[in-house]
Amino acid sequence: MIKLKSLIILFALFSIKLFAQDDLLSELEAEESSRTSYTQATFKSTRLINGHTNEILGPGVLDFRISHRFGPVNSGLGNFFGLDQGWIHIGFDYSLNHRLMIGVGRSSNQKTVDGLIKYRLYKQTEEGGKKHHWFSLTLLATADIITTPWQDTSRTNYFTSRLAYNYQAIFARKFNKNLSMQLVPTITHYNLVPLASDKNDIFSMGFGGRYKITTRLALTWEYYFVFPEQIVSWQHTNNLSVGLDIETGGHVFQLFFTNSIGMIERHFITQTNETWQGGGIHFGFNVSRVFTVSEKAKKRFDEKCTFAD
Repeated sequence: MIKLKSLIILFALFSIKLFAQDDLLSELEAEESSRTSYTQATFKSTRLINGHTNEILGPGVLDFRISHRFGPVNSGLGNFFGLDQGWIHIGFDYSLNHRLMIGVGRSSNQKTVDGLIKYRLYKQTEEGGKKHHWFSLTLLATADIITTPWQDTSRTNYFTSRLAYNYQAIFARKFNKNLSMQLVPTITHYNLVPLASDKNDIFSMGFGGRYKITTRLALTWEYYFVFPEQIVSWQHTNNLSVGLDIETGGHVFQLFFTNSIGMIERHFITQTNETWQGGGIHFGFNVSRVFTVSEKAKKRFDEKCTFAD
């Protein structure tokens, strides 16, 4: 009888332990399923072709980027269909954390020096988590200064007249593993415009996308529409670019055709003046190489492994 009672007590204690373990496992599974899962690699680079994407570099990562645009293909065989000419932009971008990125660059076009600050407001999430964002939103602000000599030295020229600014809200969504698209409302501000009839603030809308062909290749496209009756004193056409991304580990090669020689927002959004129909198409490429500068920042991010909103 004593042995039977002992067996009953042991069985009861064992059952209670099993139920407790089951409850604990259920709680852990529920917690795991409720965690926010963030969409990764909406785009493979911080730039789509000319313009920015929603992407931010990893914490402590430096991106060294070389961009090149050749002359127009309609310049003929004497100019080797544009390959004898060239414009270049060299830039350095650095991410301070998983939200904030800064950068500086130098362009041969008008000998322009530019800087940027880029901030991820929030990131697209997968369904089923505590939070759900249908798209990613990143904010971008840039400033640039032209360093070429003044064209008219007979008048009073001001340093501030050389400056222009650009502000963008980048709405991006990864629809599936292959297709990503973005919408980019943009304001470009000139401190000085040629005529009073020109607008100092120029409003435009950018559209772009990426379609992954293989794990290493992706088709990209980009179009910036400038709303009419804002630019009067100089010729302007909307920028259209089509390209191919080639990913090779630490490098991303971007090959494309575009009707703009400009590689910063002031140039390719508001100063494009050639058309695809007229043959004013330029072959170009971007080469990006990333380096982990701060192992400490990367380690902190890897340990956290999340994007707090």
